[in-house]
Amino acid sequence: MSSLAGRRIDAADETQLLHTIDRWLEKEIRPVVKQYDHADLYPTPIVEQMKELGLFGATIGTEYGGLGLPAATYAKLVMRISSVWMAITGIFNSHLMLALAIEKFGTPAQRQAWLPKMATGEVRGGLALTEPDAGTDLQGIRMTARADGDGYVINGTKTWISNGIEGSCFALLVKTDPRAEPRYKGMSLFIAPKQQGFRVGRKLEKLGYKSIDSAELVFEDYRLSREHLIGGVEGQGFFQATGGLELGRINVAARGVGIAEGALRLSTEYAQVRKTFGKPICEHQAIQLKLGEMATRARAARLLTLDAAEAFDRGERCDLEAGMAKYFSSEAALENSTEALRIHGAYGYSKEYDVERMYRDAPLMCIGEGTNEMQRIIISKQWIKRNSIA
Repeated sequence: MSSLAGRRIDAADETQLLHTIDRWLEKEIRPVVKQYDHADLYPTPIVEQMKELGLFGATIGTEYGGLGLPAATYAKLVMRISSVWMAITGIFNSHLMLALAIEKFGTPAQRQAWLPKMATGEVRGGLALTEPDAGTDLQGIRMTARADGDGYVINGTKTWISNGIEGSCFALLVKTDPRAEPRYKGMSLFIAPKQQGFRVGRKLEKLGYKSIDSAELVFEDYRLSREHLIGGVEGQGFFQATGGLELGRINVAARGVGIAEGALRLSTEYAQVRKTFGKPICEHQAIQLKLGEMATRARAARLLTLDAAEAFDRGERCDLEAGMAKYFSSEAALENSTEALRIHGAYGYSKEYDVERMYRDAPLMCIGEGTNEMQRIIISKQWIKRNSIA
């Protein structure tokens, strides 16, 4: 079984990669962020650049043409990008979660058939898990796959699916045995390319996280062969879908770090040039208190996220560490972006300034990959389990 855990990268190669990303962000991304975000326009030219940079194969093994990055390096990469524009990380991260499901749980034939095309970005997609009445509680899904000959007939609707419009293939969670108890035993995960019976419903409008398409997906008598069942065995879908949640939460944590650090950077710069009462506002105690808290939150979020990523890379169970990182970093993003808006005053409320976008993007981090309320429950349960006195 192939897995991202255990991969390593030379420090010099990591430094070179991150410098390449920094140059790309300054030259290609920062100048156009507002244009795309304000129009909620899919950034097709940027997607092509991300293909060339290898971002669609960032965590896919080198044997399949990917970069084979460990989680810690991938987290640093996501932090860098998210500090400038968080939304575009969703275009390749959702895609990489699909790739992880195939690489970790798929058959050798499935990995050979799909991963090379995914590494180049020729095939792009994401996860199709959430339904109108099933989000955090994945066992509540209603989409069914009925066995029919040498394949399956699938019916149902998915919603809030990232890359739903522009993507071409998805990891589709269904019920192959709706009567199974416990419910998770009746769930299976399929590789679902767009074809007859699969149509995109409406595009979902959002507060932030613009330019990445979030959509409703409708399946009506959609047929898949048995070769599309990930791993080739029914009843494994729940564990396959949740098997990447640790890495998914590390990714969301890294996005939170990026927003928290980006908001801090913009506030630090602004506080040194904006003057009131004859001096820069960074010399006023009220602003100093805010900057001190923001800097501490951003640093703590980064360290928690790298701690979780390094545990993942060692092959350790890290749902506690990933939950802590996701919870703290997403809250840090929300708090730092709010404080950044306040430091900028009326300018922070203006679309001319980047902090306005960060303020809209940050709340998603507290919801995605499991709400922060759920994270705290997971953290508590794992903490008790690891510190049991029984």
